[in-house]
Amino acid sequence: MDTDLEIVIKDPQIILTPSHIKAYTIMTLQGLEHLHSLWILHRDLKPNNLLINAEGVLKIGDFGLAKNYGSPNKVYSHQVVTRWYRAPELIFGATIYATGVDIWAVGCILAELLLRVPFLPGKSDLDQLSQIFKVLGGPDEEDWPHVSTLPHYVLFKPAPPIPFHDIFTAAGDDLIDVLSRMLALNPLKRCTCKEALKMPYFSNYPAPTPCSQLPMPSGNSFFISEETGAVEPMKRKMEGNESFIAKRLMFDQDM
Repeated sequence: MDTDLEIVIKDPQIILTPSHIKAYTIMTLQGLEHLHSLWILHRDLKPNNLLINAEGVLKIGDFGLAKNYGSPNKVYSHQVVTRWYRAPELIFGATIYATGVDIWAVGCILAELLLRVPFLPGKSDLDQLSQIFKVLGGPDEEDWPHVSTLPHYVLFKPAPPIPFHDIFTAAGDDLIDVLSRMLALNPLKRCTCKEALKMPYFSNYPAPTPCSQLPMPSGNSFFISEETGAVEPMKRKMEGNESFIAKRLMFDQDM
């Protein structure tokens, strides 16, 4: 693969148009829909695990945390998904979950495509929850039944959500609807990939850009380190690329 979505997002030379964003989101959902149809959760979706080849085709990579799901009452590790893209139920310690954890991550990636910076860049698990609830409002039993019974549940002071239109000021109602369904606090209220792809946003104007016409990075881009929050040259991130790519091809069945 020639690049990944994180490099595209961070490249200051690239202007991401609504058609570009729609194309990347459609390809991500189509790939994820295929995984979910095979009863596989990815559990680590983030921009640098969305690989892009020279023809502009986006493919999902890094299956190191992927896991088969669907067995009744099967428990899983909640220590999955890179923090900025981790669904709130995982931070609360949920060990029984399904496709909603991947859909949440796609919502965070879509938001990042629009903002060109990570949407919810928490510095710790507690700060991640604070970032989430500051935007979406605190969870309650009426909207998310039994949330308080999750193993690591923490009570947050109730706060009203910030309207998505105030954050994504250039987004139309159809795109706001997609974000709202993907980033629902209650995982049972999140859309599936198939439901998302049928939402009006994806068929409305403008059409998605053909793969061959999508932008490629200039090589002068930067990334934000999750560990330090510092802006670093992308060249440093790609050093040791051989082991980085090998990691993306793993599929651990035991977590």
